[in-house]
Amino acid sequence: MFPLSRFVSESAAADLLQQVRWRDGVECPRCRSDLAVRNGSYREYQRYLCKNCGRTFNDKTGTIFAHSKLSLKEWYFTIYVFLRFNTSIRQIEAELDLSYRTVRRRVERFASALDAPSITLSGPVEIDEVYVSAGLKGRERDQESRSHGLSTRGRGSYDGDKPPVFTLVDRGSDDRYVVPAKSADESAIRLLLADHDEESLTVYTDGFRAYEPLEEDDAFSREYVVHGDGEYADGEVHVNTCESHASLTRRWLSPHRGVSKDKLTPYLRAFQLRCELYRKPGDEALKHALDAAL
Repeated sequence: MFPLSRFVSESAAADLLQQVRWRDGVECPRCRSDLAVRNGSYREYQRYLCKNCGRTFNDKTGTIFAHSKLSLKEWYFTIYVFLRFNTSIRQIEAELDLSYRTVRRRVERFASALDAPSITLSGPVEIDEVYVSAGLKGRERDQESRSHGLSTRGRGSYDGDKPPVFTLVDRGSDDRYVVPAKSADESAIRLLLADHDEESLTVYTDGFRAYEPLEEDDAFSREYVVHGDGEYADGEVHVNTCESHASLTRRWLSPHRGVSKDKLTPYLRAFQLRCELYRKPGDEALKHALDAAL
């Protein structure tokens, strides 16, 4: 359900921000004191006075919405359609009659505010990697075209504008993580699998050689299938869930026509958030997205 009421009135948008941000009580964004009292209003937003530091603030102070020329309802619309419908920045620009640069900055500001996922694995765990096209979009325009580098087949690299993106599926908790890396090597894999509950974590992989050192480590029990031999599943041993989730990752990135590799991490964090609110109703989904960015 589309949360239309949040987009038609700035006062309704301000009420939602106040509700989400101060659900645990009002706190001064400067000194973190809870000795704050109401002190008039600033347009549609409640203003507060901190009795500890003597400074005033409002509901937007210290958030991604502060000092922005966009109204809150425009912010909400941008965040909602970007996450819910995977709408391109060009389309949002047309809907709001704003410049592409303005919308892009707001989307990237929102995505950059999202926290990195905390990966704690209970297992068994599937892990697989996919390589995505991500160069230096919009930058270094005096360089040669990157199209040839991005069209190469097979495994890529960060320097070659095809960085690896790891997908982890924890079958114990049903949590799924999508994490970009500079390289698909043993050290990156060990870092992703480091935090686990079981003394020996069962890991399902394909035949990629970077996973082979896990077999010599007592902290892991590796089982694998070799796609090159036509083997894709052996009972519980497969990475099909990872590959399915990776296909959704590619679909998420495709409307943005090659995300810059220095912006890839925020965009994938936004994708992770999108998966969290996928089945939530409209108003609850918007609240969840705001809470993640505050």
